[in-house]
Amino acid sequence: MKLKEITSYIESIAPLSFQEDYDNAGLIIGNPDLELTGVLITVDVTEEIVEEAIRKKTNLILAHHPIMLSGVKKITGKNFTERIVLKAIKNDIAIYAAHTNLDSIWGGVSSKIADNLKLKNQKVLAPASNQLCKLVYFVPKDYAEKTRKAVFEAGAGTIGDYSSVSFNSEGKGMFLPGENANPFVGNNGEAHIEDEMRIEIIFPKYLKNKIANALIQSHPYEEVAHDIYSLENEFNRLGYGIVGELENEIDELSFMESVKQIFNAKCIRHTELLKKPIKKVAVCGGSGSFLLKNAIKENADIFISGDFKYHQFFDADGKIIIADIGHFETEQVTKELFYELLIKKFPKFAVRLTEINSNPINYL
Repeated sequence: MKLKEITSYIESIAPLSFQEDYDNAGLIIGNPDLELTGVLITVDVTEEIVEEAIRKKTNLILAHHPIMLSGVKKITGKNFTERIVLKAIKNDIAIYAAHTNLDSIWGGVSSKIADNLKLKNQKVLAPASNQLCKLVYFVPKDYAEKTRKAVFEAGAGTIGDYSSVSFNSEGKGMFLPGENANPFVGNNGEAHIEDEMRIEIIFPKYLKNKIANALIQSHPYEEVAHDIYSLENEFNRLGYGIVGELENEIDELSFMESVKQIFNAKCIRHTELLKKPIKKVAVCGGSGSFLLKNAIKENADIFISGDFKYHQFFDADGKIIIADIGHFETEQVTKELFYELLIKKFPKFAVRLTEINSNPINYL
């Protein structure tokens, strides 16, 4: 199996266009045509993990955190990042990262945290905006089903838990083929009226070219009349954080003890307890303090994330419990997330989980 087969699959689930501007997700080191011997899954890339990959004869390291977020002008081995790059290249090991693009997708990092907590009625805590488009096109009635099927298969027509969603109305299409035209119906130089369907379908912006090509290839007309509009609607399958509900409410201390156990957290930094049961829970992998207002707006009883600063704990203001369990502790779920995705698609390929704890923070 070639490296590009795995990277293309990952990017079909977590497109690189979903990453933040500061991020460096994607193939960081390696030739896309590299023949793979195995993949080692990790949260971070360290020198020790590169050595583990060499030892286990796996030549792809699949990580959540990129080893470089800014430009590197020299590679001399003077720091750990440069030493990792040199060691990986010397041993022909590719390094790939899926970071904020994996954080923001439905079924991504926060979804995995929510699943591990067995939250019901999950929804995105802060849905993305300006990520949806609408396709409107016109087609002869007899070809409506064929074109709908093509654009649905290309990824259009999903709204929440509903798929194959479209609006269809009948009308009359009129056109005058020129002398150099090759009309599917009608004659050159003669005005023609055709019974047509107007079809409207919503799709994610990043699929625009794929969906437009699917329409054109499945449409019978020489010139396909279609419009694509950008929408301001929120995309409820893309964004940061997840909020959901426990099956049964539970007292605060018991819940935090279970969180500590589930995520193997050494400690939980938290705000004052509110002396009421926990039912609604908001979560975000990594550094989620920017979502505190969203969690409060959703009336969550507790917000679980990492990297809260001292003064940010005051922002809970007696409205919610902040439970900071640690950056690594929330994002270690990426290992099982990557593993499940790869094993499902490539069941016979050698996929290994790192045995090394790459958390740089220690507790006394």
